[in-house]
Amino acid sequence: MNSYDVAIIGSGPGGYVAAIRCAQLGMKTAIIEKYSTLGGTCLNVGCIPSKALLDSSHHYEDAVKHFEEHGIDIPGDIKVNLKQMIARKQSVVDQTTGGIDFLMKKNKIDVIMGYGKVIAGKKVEVTDKDGKKSEYAANKGVIIATGGRARELPNVKIDGTKVIEYRKAMSLEKQPESLLVIGSGAIGVEFAYVYAAMGTKVTIVEFLPTMVPVEDEDVSKELAKQYKKLGVDVYVNSSVEKVDTSGKGCKVSVKTPNGEKTFEVDVVLSAAGVVANLENIGLEEMKINTERGKIVVNEWYETNVPGYYAIGDCTPGPALAHVATAEGIICAEKIAGHKTEALDYNNIPGCTYCQPEIASVGMTEKKAREAGYDIKVGKFPFMASGKASAAGAKDGFVKVIFDAKYGEFLGAHMIGYNVTEMIAEVVVARKLETTSHEILRSVHPHPTMSEAVKGATEAAYGEAIDL
Repeated sequence: MNSYDVAIIGSGPGGYVAAIRCAQLGMKTAIIEKYSTLGGTCLNVGCIPSKALLDSSHHYEDAVKHFEEHGIDIPGDIKVNLKQMIARKQSVVDQTTGGIDFLMKKNKIDVIMGYGKVIAGKKVEVTDKDGKKSEYAANKGVIIATGGRARELPNVKIDGTKVIEYRKAMSLEKQPESLLVIGSGAIGVEFAYVYAAMGTKVTIVEFLPTMVPVEDEDVSKELAKQYKKLGVDVYVNSSVEKVDTSGKGCKVSVKTPNGEKTFEVDVVLSAAGVVANLENIGLEEMKINTERGKIVVNEWYETNVPGYYAIGDCTPGPALAHVATAEGIICAEKIAGHKTEALDYNNIPGCTYCQPEIASVGMTEKKAREAGYDIKVGKFPFMASGKASAAGAKDGFVKVIFDAKYGEFLGAHMIGYNVTEMIAEVVVARKLETTSHEILRSVHPHPTMSEAVKGATEAAYGEAIDL
């Protein structure tokens, strides 16, 4: 039997980062992956490839709608070459996953290809593609990092052709003329933008009262306004009751506040959330506790069975790549016996990469009021930003929320061009317990989009200069 200090099941952004940190801390480490490439959902069929497609769609939209105003003339018709777009996306994926291979070799981490299952005695049983089973010991611990997948609705059967989930949405051979998206979370609105920007007629159906329902209500309203301008029809407080795929396309019955509607579309994309990959990995046999489809862990990602840990989308935290990465590092340091710091889940940034982008961290205005805070709220519209005007990106705003008594930075909510690159300022500020006064006295470079953070803070305190 091969023996390691740590064995990790799953090579996504939680698993591969945990493996590297374990190796850095001097532990002999193995990583087990059931697919043919490393990187998990994020690198192969999630974060990275979807951003490549979003970038391509945005370039196309710019060329069609905005190049002329910039004085850029393109002779002839501008067309989408979906085959080339998909090929570019795949080249990005190949480069990124190849980088993970390099990192495994650099850090002397053994990669074992096969399906991993936890067994007694801090061991992992791996079944390879030929059905051969092997056992690997992990003397200090086993980390479960099996990730998640698209949730299937009970009345919406995914067939991979007419009714698809996000993986298939990134590799369609033909651009659909019409698309209905179930769910307006990050996955739903991102793919809605990808195809709407290319000219597909897109309809979004959302069960909850607002788009991107986890976001501040002002952000949700702004996105709805921008998607209406894009030509996307959005139905909130609505549910898909039935999808009939017996004909050429799909007949979708949708229950709306104004009665039932039927939509005839080429493709239905189910983007109704994520479920953990917990099947057949030995949890029941090992009596590892689960709750609501997630593995129960403590602040150090220890399960109820000593020597077995879990991180990432298979645990109750936010299903975000950067959360899995942070958890992987903390878990590795705990196993190594190092003194480490528990993750603050109240300071996790969320990013959605549609156009306009969305980024947020901390409390929404509603949550802050419900928590009993007396708050100061400021908003700076990009319409007032010189850099945004120069970039042709005047839609959206930055909204900040402070505790009126002490100036504590309770939250920030942004929608607009490149805001996913701006939110880290607020994350670091909150980590350092920065107050509103310190933001007001921090010089922001001009002209930049990031000036809007200071501008919104000024607005919260009645000191706005550019409004």
